[in-house]
Amino acid sequence: MPISPDSTNGAASAIPGLGRDPASVRRRIEAMEAVLERLFVVPGINRPVGIDSIVGLVPVIGDLATASMGMWMVWEARNLGMSKWQITRMSANVGVDTLLGAIPLVGDLFDFAFRSNTRNLRIIRKHLDKHHPSTATIEG
Repeated sequence: MPISPDSTNGAASAIPGLGRDPASVRRRIEAMEAVLERLFVVPGINRPVGIDSIVGLVPVIGDLATASMGMWMVWEARNLGMSKWQITRMSANVGVDTLLGAIPLVGDLFDFAFRSNTRNLRIIRKHLDKHHPSTATIEG
């Protein structure tokens, strides 16, 4: 028996955080950004590091993997109805991070400092705060 799109949407909306509403999208994107950019703090330098910096150490495959995760955030932003300009900026952030991050050693240091996913989260939050104020959270 084939699964209809209507039946999967009902199941997804029953699970917290999987809905298509702006609040669910915001939670997913914030969680992805935290995993990619701030998973743990490096002792000694007290700087947060995420999967993006670690997986990016693996030549080519690591950069492509983190680029695909970053583009997932852009895709979610597109589904929120963000402007083409915002989507282009976010795609450029991921592209710059991927291209320069692919350079051995120098790219890894750049990847550690540039944080394209944090930049993209900032763009998405600004959009959500303006167009969906009920999703706003207090930063502390």
